[in-house]
Amino acid sequence: MKTLTLNNFEIGKDKLTILAGPCAMESAEICYKTAKKLKEICTRLNINFVFKTSFDKANRSSLSSYRGLGMKEGLKILSDIKKELNVPIVTDIHEPSQAEPTAEVTDIIQIPAFLCRQTDLLVAAAKTNKIVNIKKGQFLSPYQMKSIANKLIESGNDKILITERGTSFGYNNLVVDMRGVQIIQNDLGYPMIFDATHSVQIPGGHGTSSSGERKFVPLLAKAAIAAGAKGLFFEIHPNPDLALCDGDNMLPLDNCEETFYICNQIFKLVN
Repeated sequence: MKTLTLNNFEIGKDKLTILAGPCAMESAEICYKTAKKLKEICTRLNINFVFKTSFDKANRSSLSSYRGLGMKEGLKILSDIKKELNVPIVTDIHEPSQAEPTAEVTDIIQIPAFLCRQTDLLVAAAKTNKIVNIKKGQFLSPYQMKSIANKLIESGNDKILITERGTSFGYNNLVVDMRGVQIIQNDLGYPMIFDATHSVQIPGGHGTSSSGERKFVPLLAKAAIAAGAKGLFFEIHPNPDLALCDGDNMLPLDNCEETFYICNQIFKLVN
């Protein structure tokens, strides 16, 4: 399996990597507070940390749903956090035109699950020469990610992560098949990141917005690491119940360290 170098650590090697932060940007204060505490936790636990948040969430359930602060303000906040806290950054893009300006700030460009087959978006992300984290669409099998990854490789970029976030099953439900860890890492050869918070999302559960079952996040995170995943993706907020986006499946900032600790212990056992 390929490993990827980011700053002073390697993703996919002998240390757990965590990508974590709020869903959509609400304010610079929330982003900074979350990033600072998550860095402290991961440093204490000897875990690789990448700060995640989105300047825009373009695939909301409703036109009136909260989307974020926008690219200009959002990238300024991410740039400030990167400089002040010395942490790598990951954020998602939704249009090819966002790739280059985002790459000037971030270390990893993320492709949303619903857009993972969009060729122009993938090519634009690949051409930045940044690490590209492709979220597997809920409508795809792990094996189908090979052709998607090949779009990046054929565009000159083989720095690829693949994130599992569950598969659609019936209505309003996502199910995680842990066989995907072996398929993506052993058969396809890419480090797999497991999205423990979106995997408990219930799409359209509130009618005009998604709901989720936060209580299952630690369970699925531990299962994914036990199956061999090299990293975890968490959306985390100081007060998820008041969050403007995806609050039902985000972990509270003050209560995430125990989950990180246990997952890291499991990672050490299986690696």
